[in-house]
Amino acid sequence: MTGRAVAAAVLLVIGAGLALLAVLAHYEFMRIYGDVSGTALEGLTWGLTAGPSGLALGLVAVAAIIGFMLSTRRWMRLTAVAIPVLMLIGMFAVTPAALGQKMEKQFVSAPQCVTEGTDEPMASADRESQQAFDSISHIGHFRGGGIGGVGGCTRWFVLSGDGDVLQHYRAALPAAGWEVVKDDGRHLRAQRDGLAFEAMPCPGGGVVWAGSEEDRAFGQGTVMPAGSDICAALH
Repeated sequence: MTGRAVAAAVLLVIGAGLALLAVLAHYEFMRIYGDVSGTALEGLTWGLTAGPSGLALGLVAVAAIIGFMLSTRRWMRLTAVAIPVLMLIGMFAVTPAALGQKMEKQFVSAPQCVTEGTDEPMASADRESQQAFDSISHIGHFRGGGIGGVGGCTRWFVLSGDGDVLQHYRAALPAAGWEVVKDDGRHLRAQRDGLAFEAMPCPGGGVVWAGSEEDRAFGQGTVMPAGSDICAALH
């Protein structure tokens, strides 16, 4: 082989190695920071623009272009073209698995209000809110944190696919013995045995609250300023 061919082969090997590392880095980035409410294509696009994947693609593309220009054989040129393409395909393929891993580790299927070691009267309020949540079938995947206390428990959730939040609770609440007392198409409120429950859809998910029927939902006026955007805390 000529020196030119050797240089091309070395660049292609380096490009292939960088592409493999880039796929692994993309997986880890999406597993930690990815948006579980997005599709695999949206995750790939976001990873290329917001994460290290875009920089890695640039480095691989440079190595592939130089390798293509130095190549003296057809198979080497085809390899140079194939490396960045296969890299993108690999990133796209691992994105759903990474988002699924994040979903499993960082989200739960139902809102959790009770925290060990909480002092009274917050502990009693948390248990009361938890009983309300446990009586209802929920939609989406819930984050671990939220707003809790004597004014009720607020938890945000994300949807991994299409789903009608209000329609779900319109059916789930009466089935669990709750009476829907307000439904304006933006949010709904239900009551049962002195307790209240509210749900509101947000872009990519929604928010639910449970507490005393005398309290204002979502901590507005207490923890959060009245009239504040509840959905902003989802992201």
